[in-house]
Amino acid sequence: MVDYELRSSGIHGTGIFAKNDIKKGTKIVEYLGEKVTKEEGTHREQAQLKKAKHGAGQVYVFELDDEWDIDGDVEYNDARFINNSCDPNCKVIIKEGHIWIVTKRDIKAGEELSYDYGFDDEDYKDFPCKCGAKNCFGFMVGEEYRRKIVK
Repeated sequence: MVDYELRSSGIHGTGIFAKNDIKKGTKIVEYLGEKVTKEEGTHREQAQLKKAKHGAGQVYVFELDDEWDIDGDVEYNDARFINNSCDPNCKVIIKEGHIWIVTKRDIKAGEELSYDYGFDDEDYKDFPCKCGAKNCFGFMVGEEYRRKIVK
């Protein structure tokens, strides 16, 4: 099991930080929550987005597959504290009905863990990015959408 800690983040709110050096390809934590139908997930995501746009919430609905989503807005889901970055050190791997956060490179003790949330280009201006990376796009939008957007 990877040793990490939750603490205040310079990116946003609370973050997850490595307690020890972690090798590339290591599973950090599983994204946990309530498994809901795609329809219910969309409904919850829209409600969470509405709150987030007004500064009162976060979006924790994660797409599991074509039929199911995971609503990670639960106390036992530490993965919900991993912040977005335009230059992430982790990635998401979905395998056999599980969502894992896995390191993309070696990580040093004390480093904050991050991944690209991959938000689409709809309403992207409502979600500014404050990751601080040299290549920060300025908005939490997935890398595959950035070429379409003129900043």
